[in-house]
Amino acid sequence: MVAYFAAMLALFRARGTLGIGAFFCALGSLHFMETYLAASYYVALPLGVSLSPGSVVMFAGKLALLLLVYIREDALVARQPIYGLMLGNGILLVLVALLRTHYTTPAPGVPADLAFMDQVGVLMAWGTLLLFIDCVALILLYERLSRLFRGSLVLTIWAALALVLTFDQLAFFTVLNVSLGVPLSAGIGGWIGKLAAAAVYASMLAVYLTRFERRREGPSPSITDVFDTLTYRQKYEKLEIASRHDALTQALHRGQFDPLGRDLIAVAGTSGQPLSLLLVDVDGFKEVNDGHGHPVGDEVLRRLAGALREGLRRGDYVVRYGGDEFAIFTPGVNHRAAMQIAAMIRQRVEAAPLPPGIPSQSVSIGIATTPDDGTNLTDLLATADKRLYAAKGAGRDRTVGAFDT
Repeated sequence: MVAYFAAMLALFRARGTLGIGAFFCALGSLHFMETYLAASYYVALPLGVSLSPGSVVMFAGKLALLLLVYIREDALVARQPIYGLMLGNGILLVLVALLRTHYTTPAPGVPADLAFMDQVGVLMAWGTLLLFIDCVALILLYERLSRLFRGSLVLTIWAALALVLTFDQLAFFTVLNVSLGVPLSAGIGGWIGKLAAAAVYASMLAVYLTRFERRREGPSPSITDVFDTLTYRQKYEKLEIASRHDALTQALHRGQFDPLGRDLIAVAGTSGQPLSLLLVDVDGFKEVNDGHGHPVGDEVLRRLAGALREGLRRGDYVVRYGGDEFAIFTPGVNHRAAMQIAAMIRQRVEAAPLPPGIPSQSVSIGIATTPDDGTNLTDLLATADKRLYAAKGAGRDRTVGAFDT
């Protein structure tokens, strides 16, 4: 359990470098082995009990890992490997049926056993269908139990896993018993083993989440929402994202500045990584509005905001702080790197295509970085604002930080 789960957690942790597809490929590649062991490989335990590592170790671990994906990535991502496994099992059954249409010659060694492939294929298909049901139930139970056991992540995860694994054991073992004659002792041993596995995985998952990941909270789902292709959070977040953004520039609106800034500073303080705040003011934008009217001014501002976003990373945040002023949070970026980002932003703004008759625009930027320029949002903003005014007072179209450019 420890070897399997630790390896998969390490692969999940590396998703920022390798992509989550690598994690999903590893999870899917173990699916056949999991089903094969569950059908044919049992370990004897005291008191006449036996259990299968495929069912106890690998399947219980897979459920815990899918719960991890839900917690950190959301239901939209968690459903992807489930659908992939269902489609793969369907293709497997079709291919085995096609193989039966051919005349074959015996191969050296052990001949192909299509009857075994039929059995395993059906078990894999049934197991994957159960997995879909299990995951829906697991998501619901996790959300509900997290309120019941508030403050105890281990107990929440264990209780959710234990309840779902109990249901799965009843449903899957019934098929094993009827189709393959697996004895009742194996079913009892498997159930006890899954409860123990749930405790181990819940403990490891809680340690991983608290030490290496930050939990993301969201609204509690209803049963109909989760069955709606497991995308309730995606739909919620689309509405939430729309309400958080400024309609004209598509940057985050001013109301998001304080909560976002406080959260990012807290993360920076916990992780020991820097956080830079760039205050960006469009030079002479009032002249554009006065000379060409607000509709043209709005279009200019929309294009300049687009130029700002194009110069940033995916994990950076742009907030429309004022009429023609923007605040940019760049997590993990030290002061010197923030100065380089500011220089690139100024180049992009200057090169931005604008409506006919509008001259190229420039921006002034003030930069502050944690922890040297402040360890809270108030101090960081005050330093960045002071440097922005220094940039404008020195002639505009420049960046002022701990050193000027």
